[in-house]
Amino acid sequence: MKTSAKIITGVVIVGVLAAMVLPRYLKKEELADPATVPVVRAEQPSTGSITLYRELTGTVEPSDMVSVVPKLAGEVKEVYVKAGDHVQQGQAILTIDNKQLDSARITMETAQVSMNDAQTNLARMQALYASGDISAQAFEQVQSAASQAQLQYEAAKLNYDTQAEYTTITAPIAGVVESCSVEVHDLISQQAPVCVISGGEGMMVKFAVPEKIAAVISLGDPIQVEKGGSQYDGTITEVSSMVDAATGLFSVKGTLPGAQGLATGTTVKLSVVSEEAVNVMTVPVDTVYYEGGDAYVYTYEDGIIHKVPVEVGIYDSEKAEILSGLNGDDMVLTTWNSELRDGAAAALEGETQTDVQETTAAEQQ
Repeated sequence: MKTSAKIITGVVIVGVLAAMVLPRYLKKEELADPATVPVVRAEQPSTGSITLYRELTGTVEPSDMVSVVPKLAGEVKEVYVKAGDHVQQGQAILTIDNKQLDSARITMETAQVSMNDAQTNLARMQALYASGDISAQAFEQVQSAASQAQLQYEAAKLNYDTQAEYTTITAPIAGVVESCSVEVHDLISQQAPVCVISGGEGMMVKFAVPEKIAAVISLGDPIQVEKGGSQYDGTITEVSSMVDAATGLFSVKGTLPGAQGLATGTTVKLSVVSEEAVNVMTVPVDTVYYEGGDAYVYTYEDGIIHKVPVEVGIYDSEKAEILSGLNGDDMVLTTWNSELRDGAAAALEGETQTDVQETTAAEQQ
């Protein structure tokens, strides 16, 4: 009796277990819920340009600046300008007590008298020569003397004019007197400037760059200068091809047309182009990921996500240059999802529910 009961109990247990396990093997596999497939956004790479800037410091200078150096040493008699004055080209700045000027004037006047006498004698001899009263040889001697007197007068006048020019120092350009370091009775020489004049319609900025930047900037490139919360736009006008032996840098100059309010010698912050890529393939910079130093992006194709290695060039806060790994038809994912992985199923934003189901079914087959 007990043995029969045990057998019956065992049969019942086996039947229950079979009823629980067998349906799991016989049940047809169900498709995953299409609602769980992540929805992503994607876009094709675009063609554009990326420009990177480098911040530097520079010094503001006038577009024209001239140091006025006297051509004659002597004592200052009069000073007609002071720092801050506006002057016109040719305007007198100061005069020098030139003792040689009087001597040059006397020599010139003496030569003029001799020239006039020689011209008068020539006119008289010409009439006598025409009437045959003097020989050709005598007339030629009179002509030679008149010519010599003319040359002597011209030389004396040139010397006087030069002395007079050196006596009065004038402004070589129109502009503002930046500095004037002389006063009346000062002794000046031909080695030291007496004043500095700045001119031109705008200001310029002078700065220095390393070789790497000097190689990529060129004439006409834009620059931006900042000082006291104000910004000024300018253009590069000069890039030195020779390195400064003292600094190891290349000198660069740029114009600042609207910066007349900046004082000469002001130190400013500026930015210049350091790297540039023109008409290149770009993608949004936040679509590029890195693993072990290697860059990659996720692409979307026929409902499947692909992890694609790429080579990245330069990049800014918005765009990254793609050197290789993509073509213009690839759809690069622009959204992040924790389920992103190579080979995962996904639905592109805007697809219909039918598209999602077909994509999921295709993945599971």
